[in-house]
Amino acid sequence: MDRLLMKFYEFYVGGDRDLLLRAYDYAERAHKNQKRASGEPYFIHPCAVAEILVDLGLDAETVAAALLHDVIEDTPATEEDISREFGEGVLSLVSGVTKLDKIVFKSQEEEEAENFRKIFIAMAKDIRVIIIKLADRLHNMRSLNFLSKERQQKMAKETLDIYAPIAGRLGISQVKCELEDLCLKYLDPEAFEFLVENIHQKLEERNRFVDFVVEEINEILKESEITGEVFGRPKHFYSIYKKMKTKNKTLDQIYDLTAVRVIVGTVDECYEVLGKIHKKWKPVPGRIKDYIATPKPNLYQSLHTTVVTNFGQPFEIQIRTEEMHRTAEYGIAAHWKYKENRDTETSLDQRMSWIREMMELQGGFRDSKEFMNSVKEELYSSELLVFTPQSKVISLPEKATPVDFAYAIHSEVGNRCIGAKVNGKIVPLDSTLELGDVVEIITSPTSKGPSRDWLKFVKSPSAKAKIKAFFKKQMREDNIKLGRSMLEEAAKKKGYQLSEILIPESFKKVSERFSFDTTDEMFSAVGYGAVSVNQVFFRLVDYFRKEAPTTPTLQPFKEKNAKGAVTIKGMSGLLVSFAGCCSPVPGDEIIGYVTRGRGIVIHRKDCPNIRNAEEDRLQPAEWTKQEGEARFKAGLVITAEEQGAALAAISSVLADMKLSLTSINGRYGKSGEAIVEVTVSLLNKQDIEVLISRLSAKDKIYGVRRVSN
Repeated sequence: MDRLLMKFYEFYVGGDRDLLLRAYDYAERAHKNQKRASGEPYFIHPCAVAEILVDLGLDAETVAAALLHDVIEDTPATEEDISREFGEGVLSLVSGVTKLDKIVFKSQEEEEAENFRKIFIAMAKDIRVIIIKLADRLHNMRSLNFLSKERQQKMAKETLDIYAPIAGRLGISQVKCELEDLCLKYLDPEAFEFLVENIHQKLEERNRFVDFVVEEINEILKESEITGEVFGRPKHFYSIYKKMKTKNKTLDQIYDLTAVRVIVGTVDECYEVLGKIHKKWKPVPGRIKDYIATPKPNLYQSLHTTVVTNFGQPFEIQIRTEEMHRTAEYGIAAHWKYKENRDTETSLDQRMSWIREMMELQGGFRDSKEFMNSVKEELYSSELLVFTPQSKVISLPEKATPVDFAYAIHSEVGNRCIGAKVNGKIVPLDSTLELGDVVEIITSPTSKGPSRDWLKFVKSPSAKAKIKAFFKKQMREDNIKLGRSMLEEAAKKKGYQLSEILIPESFKKVSERFSFDTTDEMFSAVGYGAVSVNQVFFRLVDYFRKEAPTTPTLQPFKEKNAKGAVTIKGMSGLLVSFAGCCSPVPGDEIIGYVTRGRGIVIHRKDCPNIRNAEEDRLQPAEWTKQEGEARFKAGLVITAEEQGAALAAISSVLADMKLSLTSINGRYGKSGEAIVEVTVSLLNKQDIEVLISRLSAKDKIYGVRRVSN
């Protein structure tokens, strides 16, 4: 903490330093007596997050927000307190991080997708929010060893899937690399320890080789009268691990464990040094990459080449200017760290453009899951660089088509596209482009727009979203009519009139969830398929049943099938089935779960599979009087001293109770005990209770329990 205060005095002056010192004192008082899982004072955490941001060069407002990022959530401090003490700018950042902290990643894919969308909304509003969150996640990953193994792996997977790729896309390579290495440590500890041990064993030998290469390149710079800096940089563990996995190589076959970097003054000097290095050592074909002429999407620039020394040892060299090096290390954070050297906002605008484009296009995605998948494609996809006839470089996903190219130029170029030329020859629109192709799009002012068939072969998320947005706009009126009709039909099936459940208050609940401004927008979204009928209908009904002042009493609907009868309160006209995971029988407390396309599935209330289910898809249910002798299946697990004892007990008890055995499986546990799983046909819960009691009383039976998968 003293080190952080020293950095405040070293890097900040005047009002900025005063703001940081006040935020430091405020956060220290607010978190007094709070402890972390490690037992350390909680205040260590916001200080560590702030120090990461100071090292990245963030402005005082962002660093102050990092010190305060947990006070609203974890202390009595309010938003009004933060605004009064530190201003609206700091409050906006603290509130943004607080909202992200409330995101809980669950196993349900739909929930995780919605959380992913919220992250991008926060990024689009103020990119500094996600930079604070990245620093917060980095410190949490550094201290992950104090959590349980389950929480370690969950957080590591979440970080590797979401936060590390975002850090990479923002160009903050030092944060990305450390996050990935920490994730590897917890997701594959054996591989991590193997790399640490084996790479360290050959460290001295590798350092001698790197020193030789550095000395040789320094000699090249001296002869060329070029001022520069040359140094070795070890590859981070995760990049080595990934290369071993994807290319199926052993560690001995990975020769570029260390890269040599050359930092010079100008772009011309970069190319001059590259030429002289190739004159001294032979380059490896296909391993020369010019990211200066064609920067990566995160604006990374450098020359990469792999060469072979005279005694056969290959190694990688990266050549760049000082400004390129700053961008490579700090990415978007360089906008603040080196503010005295920037003349315009162009760099920041370029870095933000992909985020803004994805947010503008989110309305074209069917749901949050599709949005998440599209953004992940954007984050993870390999690059394909092609050219316009004017030699402008266009970056596309691998296996992209001329249609992807057209929409990358402009939406209108894509919408008016009727053909394409690649390298001067006319090609089908679904052709796969290759690296270096020169692509020309043929357009027509009389074109009626894109074809729906294009969605089958385009690769870029933005092209897909723009095509869908075209049809969404063109068919708005038809979608409104269709959506209204679909909701009216859904309401009618459940015994409602749409007009009685669609009131201003219930629409407000729906609009809060889906950001609809008008009912027509809601109808259009349903008709187009951006949201499902059930997603809207159940929220309208939920408000109507729970909160509307005059709620009529609905007649419960009795649903029967071959197994018996249940009552689903407030629902009718749906297929009812019984869950195989918990096998409910009469006498169990039950609940209905509204599925997509399979009607209502009846579960036991204690079934693990519905613990995290969406509340608006759960419906009260109860057993009604059975007609006849309907039989049900229930699963039991019997643990015994040995299988013979278990089988004897099962046979005698089932015979006494006149029950039928429908399936049986046996195995041995880790401690040598016999485990037998049986499925029994019976009438009700009382049969199960008697069966368990009688089996448990038998000799050599350790335990009997009912199955809930």
